[in-house]
Amino acid sequence: MQTPPPSEACGPGRRSEPVGNQRKVTMRGILLWLLGIPIPIIILLYLFHVI
Repeated sequence: MQTPPPSEACGPGRRSEPVGNQRKVTMRGILLWLLGIPIPIIILLYLFHVI
């Protein structure tokens, strides 16, 4: 069985998020934590798509 090309791996019309974007969001959360913002607040920001 052959592996589908990367353009078809997620199905037609669907694409996964770029890895760089995921890393950027993660680093933003770590930076906020280092600045003293508590983890529950960071989780709420993620849930409401603020960061």
